[in-house]
Amino acid sequence: MTENRQNSSSEAASAGVLMQMLSGYWVTQIVRAAVDLSIPDHLADGPLGAEEIAERESSDPATTYRLLRACASLGLVEHQGERRFSDTPLSRLLRTGAPNTLREVALTWAGPSHWRAWERFPEAVRKGGTQIESALGTDFFSYLGDNPAEAELFSVAMSGMSEQLNRDLARALDTTRTTVAVDVGGGTGALVQGLLMANPNLHGQSLDLPHAAAAARASAEKQGLTDRFTAVTGDFFESVPPADLYLLKMVLHDWNDADCVRILENCRAAARPGARVVVVENVIGEIGAPGFEPLADMHMLAMLPGQERDLPEFDALFAASGWRRTAVSPTGFQFKIIELEAS
Repeated sequence: MTENRQNSSSEAASAGVLMQMLSGYWVTQIVRAAVDLSIPDHLADGPLGAEEIAERESSDPATTYRLLRACASLGLVEHQGERRFSDTPLSRLLRTGAPNTLREVALTWAGPSHWRAWERFPEAVRKGGTQIESALGTDFFSYLGDNPAEAELFSVAMSGMSEQLNRDLARALDTTRTTVAVDVGGGTGALVQGLLMANPNLHGQSLDLPHAAAAARASAEKQGLTDRFTAVTGDFFESVPPADLYLLKMVLHDWNDADCVRILENCRAAARPGARVVVVENVIGEIGAPGFEPLADMHMLAMLPGQERDLPEFDALFAASGWRRTAVSPTGFQFKIIELEAS
């Protein structure tokens, strides 16, 4: 009898864990709705009632209250009594323009392109790669090119996620013996510009497609770096500029092994004597250990032809492209800094 009760209790606990897993997408859309209604922004100046927020957003008061009640259960807001709610550390990270904001991440990850791709996730596993073209009619980056509003949202989301990481990298990377650093696939150039701010003798370039150049130049001008920064338009599958330091932050995980080797080979071909590469990526650890990285790998499978990798998988890419790993160090986030030198 005791054994039956123990089995029943264990089964109930397992069912509870599974129910949390299965309802995870509910939470994603609750966060999205909270951001869509600007709840974190409305609560920035103090507690508000559900009806006050509903009036500001032209939303239904009853369902706005229900959303706030659900947000309170998740720790996104705090109930102050009498249907009034205040912000929390979580909601502050969802404010518009907040340092390290995840507002645009919430809207992007729960938005149309990502949601439709994840609908086809089992098919991606069965067929050995992303099925996003059947979901969107094209690949992810082409889709962004055709949908500028989503592209802008995605760009801001990536910038928000990278803000603190870029500061960590600027502190961690020694550029005292570096003359030119190239941020490969650098977007707005935020990473290399951070290095320029830390080292007044360094010159930097951001290599990306033409749509990113204007934002990169504007960022450099805002920081007074136009004399040492250049936004280079080009395709890193074709070539990269000569440099002493190549920065590859969250680039390799977008691409399959052959494409990664091609990017790294282009860096090797253009590298000046003694040049090095800094790769910043998720690194998958021991199988079975809880962590963000294996889940991020499934996200890549849903969205892109790339993947997250463990260290042996990275080492294989480096060896195939003329580089070897010299160091691995942590950042303040889940990402790792992998340093390479020519083999």
